Amino acid sequence: MDSSTHKVYHVHDFDSRQCLEDYFSDKPDMVFGDDVLKFPIDNLRKVFAVGNVKGNILIDLSTGSFVHHLYSACEFFKNIIVLKVNNRCIMELKRWVDERTGAFYWGHTSALLQEKEENGDQFQDQEAKLRSAIQHVVKYDLEKENMTEPLVLPPADCVISVWLLDIISKDQDDYIRNLRKFSRLLNPGGHLLLIGSLGGTYFTVGKDKFHALTYDEDFVRKVLVGEGFIIDYCNVQERTAVSEIADHKAVIFIAAHKEK
Repeated sequence: MDSSTHKVYHVHDFDSRQCLEDYFSDKPDMVFGDDVLKFPIDNLRKVFAVGNVKGNILIDLSTGSFVHHLYSACEFFKNIIVLKVNNRCIMELKRWVDERTGAFYWGHTSALLQEKEENGDQFQDQEAKLRSAIQHVVKYDLEKENMTEPLVLPPADCVISVWLLDIISKDQDDYIRNLRKFSRLLNPGGHLLLIGSLGGTYFTVGKDKFHALTYDEDFVRKVLVGEGFIIDYCNVQERTAVSEIADHKAVIFIAAHKEK
């Protein structure tokens, strides 16, 4: 299958539950566990622990229906608004938030958090705290000027975006346009936390192969500076496993703030 026939995340049917099973479960064959579970948890915890990234409203614009990247965020933000592109992602996330039967199990991520926390017994409370902090799960449309029309979101103190820009952007110019849309959700001086994959062209969910944009660290740094951001922290980790389910070369975390 050449890249021109890859499916597109926000255009074609995306099975959010299958994505969780393929990349985020506690199965022993989760080859990219270090990349998709440990890397986000470690870096987000480190950035939030400094104490500069905090406020009232955080907006999450991320792929699929995973939640582990928000455990640290709920300690520093009272209200979390999650934006999702399709109904399957919304239903999957709400199933977990509402603690419904059949919700995806995230207990295996507790061990990753406990490694860094003095009191690992507090993780169960952390899960409850995150559920309480997620105030709204809202569908968005990238084609609209206001992505959440007719709802107008309040300006956010922080936007987190995990792997979304990689898979909704058809080329580098499109990446810049989408980043600009995300940036408009921020207050002046607000923080942007990005996690992405470097050097990839696709990822698979079940039997479906989805488009991913190829870019490198230098590109994303230049884009952020060009859009008026100051980069506060950056970490790149080479991929930790060999697998054909995705072809990224590394994962990147960047924390930046918007100039006032």
